[in-house]
Amino acid sequence: MATPFNAAVAAYGNVSRLVNDQGAGKIAGAGAAASGPNFGQMLAEQINSVVEAGQRSDQASIDMVNGNANVIDVVTALAETESAIETMVTVRDRVISAYEEIMRMPI
Repeated sequence: MATPFNAAVAAYGNVSRLVNDQGAGKIAGAGAAASGPNFGQMLAEQINSVVEAGQRSDQASIDMVNGNANVIDVVTALAETESAIETMVTVRDRVISAYEEIMRMPI
């Protein structure tokens, strides 16, 4: 039976492995020659930042349990993680909405 900490570590590892295996170029599509920022690369960077925020909040929680951190640091780290996750959920919802709208367009 997995503890919440082990489950969180496994989830962060899975997301990191997924981002690294897919690669930023593969997420956006092969052969895109457009200039400007690469959407896949930006998405991979944001996913990595969410994973890092989660790892920081987990470490702050562990430090507090061990007596090496105060409550304010833990609450701040958790709030940053929550904000990062909410941002990613919002982006996901907007991408899905845009995709659905494109699919409704007549050809």
